[in-house]
Amino acid sequence: MLRVRCLRGGSRGAEAAHLIGAMIGRAVSQWAKKAFQSTSSAAAVHPRAVEPIVTEPVSEDCPVCSYNEWDPLEEVIVGRAENAHVPPFTVEVKANTYEKYWPFYQQYGGQTFPKDHLTKAITEIEEMCNILRHEGVIVRRPEPIDWSAEYKTPDFTSTGMYAAMPRDILLVVGNEIIEAPMAWRARFFEYRAYRPLIKEYFSKGAKWTTAPKPTMSDQLYDQDYPIHSVEDRHKLAAEGKFVTTEYEPCFDAADFIRAGRDLFVQRSQVTNFMGIEWMRRHLAPTYKVHIISFKDPNPMHIDATFNIIGPGLVLSNPDRPCRQIQMFKKAGWRVVQPPTPLIPDDHPLWMSSKWLSMNVLMLDEKRVMVDANETTIQKMFENLGIKTIKVNIRHANSLGGGFHCWTTDVRRRGSLQSYFQ
Repeated sequence: MLRVRCLRGGSRGAEAAHLIGAMIGRAVSQWAKKAFQSTSSAAAVHPRAVEPIVTEPVSEDCPVCSYNEWDPLEEVIVGRAENAHVPPFTVEVKANTYEKYWPFYQQYGGQTFPKDHLTKAITEIEEMCNILRHEGVIVRRPEPIDWSAEYKTPDFTSTGMYAAMPRDILLVVGNEIIEAPMAWRARFFEYRAYRPLIKEYFSKGAKWTTAPKPTMSDQLYDQDYPIHSVEDRHKLAAEGKFVTTEYEPCFDAADFIRAGRDLFVQRSQVTNFMGIEWMRRHLAPTYKVHIISFKDPNPMHIDATFNIIGPGLVLSNPDRPCRQIQMFKKAGWRVVQPPTPLIPDDHPLWMSSKWLSMNVLMLDEKRVMVDANETTIQKMFENLGIKTIKVNIRHANSLGGGFHCWTTDVRRRGSLQSYFQ
């Protein structure tokens, strides 16, 4: 039985969802299926904003305000590679990584990433920060933390991982910062690196919401999740089977992407339907949350698969086609397929795919931060009339993210508008 307690005041409407009992059975499965069908058949999409509607004015003094992925960027959080550790090789980590890297996790789980590689990644991110400042963006950083410390809860024991990817854990919607609950045990306490920043933003007027923290007990994961090959991944994903169950809400913020009053999300290895439903209720009625899906054997984080880079303009990964893409095309949106990435096969990508080439950060509608090595996608942006800000973060890519992953935009100059109807 799922019991919901709705509170008035604070953040918009419903705030907390408590799971009573052990497992959510047939009722949740049927509800999730209906929710997916209803959101997949969303109505028309419009390439340009309708009349701007700001239902909740944001004070000009509030340091937090961001409604989409492309308004002029004024302030951003950039992650840290310092002290980054390889997560222990647990069932949820195995489900999200490629088979050729499993020996790496088995050997180095709980230890630091290779030090030479890490040193180069740190240098690259520092240069990225310098370039952002040169482009007029205020750069903030999380606290350095010792991720090697082992911690224990009543349900599990683990070591930490890093604070490299703020996009995974923080979602800014308007003047609200939402802390995602996460789904990897190695990331349970990752929020601690960001708390000083969040408290500062809160003291200056921002809203601050922490989603219900999952226990991450064994019931949250399919302990027998059968992964042996890429074919297995395709089959399981097509059947809607993931390593995370519906035992309790969980989600990573990076499975959501924003377009004004509408947010799009995928059910993935780290984001379940209960987590999506929590977000839907929390953001309603001001915002709508739509579920979309992809032909992806290993869905985890949406922004290297489907990246909205402007009003009426979206990058869609040709290797992971969106099943609802006609919804965008029929409404006049321009769907652009980025070129095949150029990253060499022998470059280690322990936690991601080559498609980080499309994991770009828009500084505004006409400027994009893009990998200096990816000349073909640079040409693509130039053909779209977008200036490329070229930065090399090849070693930082190995830790699991591109420019979008390594950042969370805190403030973009713009207003709340409707891009979908």
